[in-house]
Amino acid sequence: MLVRHQLLHAAVLAPNGQWLTQGRPESPVRVLNGPAAMVELAADIQHRVRTTRNRTR
Repeated sequence: MLVRHQLLHAAVLAPNGQWLTQGRPESPVRVLNGPAAMVELAADIQHRVRTTRNRTR
């Protein structure tokens, strides 16, 4: 969902349960250890988006 809405460039689930994520095409790949870390990343992105929207209103 984060990739579809262009909030992340890429997110791939590895066979060992880790997530490989990339914010932009030129940014380094981050390794997230499990689903809880992915949920935390999604919450951080959501907070950033909402904070930015409130500042532009």
